[in-house]
Amino acid sequence: MGAAKIFVRERRRFQGKGKTPRYCLVATIGTDLKIKAKHLRKKELEALASAAQAELVFLEDSKDGSGNSEGK
Repeated sequence: MGAAKIFVRERRRFQGKGKTPRYCLVATIGTDLKIKAKHLRKKELEALASAAQAELVFLEDSKDGSGNSEGK
């Protein structure tokens, strides 16, 4: 297997402004990383990826909200 990766996406109910964390952790590959938080800020994700020597992968949400990306 290749290098460790951390997959994240934007929260669906993120308001755009305010002090709420913007990202949600989706999955990890090649790391024993255990996350206790539901939502994370980008700086927090970058710090985790750096400490775990992992690559951050930002996933795009589907436009129709169904989770099916084949309709693009």
